[in-house]
Amino acid sequence: MPPLSQSPRNMGVPPAPAKSLEDVSWEGMTRAVEKIRERLLRAASALEKVDIPYAVTGGSAVAAWVSRVDEAAVRNTHDVDILLRGLDLERAKEALFQVGFVHRRGMGIDMFLDGEAASARYAVHLVFANEKVHPEYLEPTPDVGESVAAEDFRLVTLEALVRMKLTSFLRKDQMHLIDMVDVGLVDESWLGRFPEALSARLRELIENPEG
Repeated sequence: MPPLSQSPRNMGVPPAPAKSLEDVSWEGMTRAVEKIRERLLRAASALEKVDIPYAVTGGSAVAAWVSRVDEAAVRNTHDVDILLRGLDLERAKEALFQVGFVHRRGMGIDMFLDGEAASARYAVHLVFANEKVHPEYLEPTPDVGESVAAEDFRLVTLEALVRMKLTSFLRKDQMHLIDMVDVGLVDESWLGRFPEALSARLRELIENPEG
């Protein structure tokens, strides 16, 4: 077999140019985190202004809870996920439009882009309360009432957040759960709080966090 560089698939095809990288920028990293925070606060403020019940969830909620114990253990995230009742969607569209967000729906997900040309990677994503995100999920999402007041926004309760992470249990959810275990927010005493299948997932992470 000819070497890869001489294989028929590659003969006569110039190699793709290496992607150029910008210099490492502490200012850029700090600015990226600040933009996420600003997006979260702007969305939360808009919803509160018109009395739409909501709760911040997802990676931002994990970061908020972990920061209460150990700021050094906070994992940066670009996710801004907001728990919202489906019946409030139309009002939320109008409230968020007033502060620059544009509603889009794709791949079964409702999101708010930060402007017409913004990337979905940096959108505000909606999670609908009291619904199963996927039919096969073991538990529905919590209600927005399962929330507490943080300094600048409503935050899903720790127990509700852990239940959501155990229900979806993707790799990122597992890492978030491990972060919460590592700082002592969650431990074996929590095993009795959830249905057996979810408790088994939590026990697995507590006993074998490295997988």
